[in-house]
Amino acid sequence: MDLDARIKRRQRGEGEKRLIQDYEALSPAAHIEEPSDRGPVFERLLDHLDPVFNGTLPPNAYVHGAYGAGKSAIITALFARLRRLSTQSGAVIHTSTRARSPSIPEFVYLDLRETASEFAFYHRILDGCVEESIPQHGISTDELLDKLHRALSGWTAGAVVAIDHVGEPEGVDTESLLDRLSGLPSNVSWLAISRTPPAETDLTTYTATSIEIGRYQRQMLVDVLMTRASAGFTRQGLDHDQARRIAEWAEGNAHDALAALFLAADRADRANRTRLRDEDVEVAIEEIPRPSVSLARMQSLPENKQRVLRELVDLDGAARASVADTTDAISDSPDLDLSRGTVKRFLYELAEVGVLDRVQAEGHGGKGRPPSRLELRFPARLFSRLYDLRQAPASTS
Repeated sequence: MDLDARIKRRQRGEGEKRLIQDYEALSPAAHIEEPSDRGPVFERLLDHLDPVFNGTLPPNAYVHGAYGAGKSAIITALFARLRRLSTQSGAVIHTSTRARSPSIPEFVYLDLRETASEFAFYHRILDGCVEESIPQHGISTDELLDKLHRALSGWTAGAVVAIDHVGEPEGVDTESLLDRLSGLPSNVSWLAISRTPPAETDLTTYTATSIEIGRYQRQMLVDVLMTRASAGFTRQGLDHDQARRIAEWAEGNAHDALAALFLAADRADRANRTRLRDEDVEVAIEEIPRPSVSLARMQSLPENKQRVLRELVDLDGAARASVADTTDAISDSPDLDLSRGTVKRFLYELAEVGVLDRVQAEGHGGKGRPPSRLELRFPARLFSRLYDLRQAPASTS
């Protein structure tokens, strides 16, 4: 736990008798500045990126690993540090005409969940390479790409771009991504980060190497949980036996482990306790579907879809008996200004990309096709609690 986090926790009120002092520190979607016990992974990535320290670009690479292995946390932490290094070395282009060429490339992290469109894709890369403000409107994608080529022309060092969350169901397909990558300047190399094994994607045809990020070992995951608890809890809120129980259940999946920690803490906090009980951990574990959808993916959905999901998680069993019943119940909510047709379309789209599951409703005795109902593929209380906290941030300060 760093000094800033310790100061922040005390600013929230040292006299408060609450277990949770900082919800964000416990969120599975939050990344810490330096992931715990991942030194060997950082070394493998730095081995690949080593040419940049000699003034040349590394080849393209494919970084892969299972859900919950910490790929995003590792890449964002590494690129944040390397970006600071390139900035200190004067690598950011201040104008479109330069007196000298910087020796270290720019490092740009790009999340396909947030940059799904072609315009957003090129805008993010250009924005990461130049100091000037890049307009969001009044400029075409072709003009944006032309600006990127002109900005990097003659720049020997170029740029290294990390492209995260490649291959997700609702994201950019491989053919479209390859088309975008082919439009980049020749002095740009990239790292694609994905859950898809190398043998199952065409992207590896265009990469020199594949780097696997393995799941967390059990003791590593215990350390992650204890670190997050130290940042987010009051003192001694979590003991090692409870952390080991969560780590054993999570089987190397850091996201699910942190989800269980958050849910257990929220249960204890609502009961006005300042320490977790074993029953809090067991109840939390039972709430998490396996496999589950990541919280970060949920939070990257369009706001209207998140609002529909927020209404959905509060519905009782009768309102979830069929898709039609669910649609009616959500559409009738006074807090949602969406038509029935829009709500139904959202529900089907969320099922198509795996956020929800459509299952055949039981007890159908009539003729015709049996109705289907929707099941959540994410921890309902985790999503709803953090969604509500984001809607009223002042309440957490």
